[in-house]
Amino acid sequence: MKRALVLLLAVFLALAPAWASQASDDKIYDAVRLKLVGDPDVKGANLEVAVKDGVVTLRGAVTQERYRSKAEHMTKKVKGVKSVVNELTIKVQ
Repeated sequence: MKRALVLLLAVFLALAPAWASQASDDKIYDAVRLKLVGDPDVKGANLEVAVKDGVVTLRGAVTQERYRSKAEHMTKKVKGVKSVVNELTIKVQ
């Protein structure tokens, strides 16, 4: 019985960092989406956000270069973001 508990504890401790990372990435995703969607310039509802180990990737199109930069800057301010990969393109209307 003790062996089973020790084994279960070892498995839990081995998997805990992965679970924590996923929860943290989910929080970052939610925070970035809220910032981008709430901004009238960036209009983030049409943007794709992906987060992996604190690295945020932005995809989609904005109408001006300054909005592309603004989206990246806003994303970098979110707690837990390690870096931003800005793949946003400029779509002239």
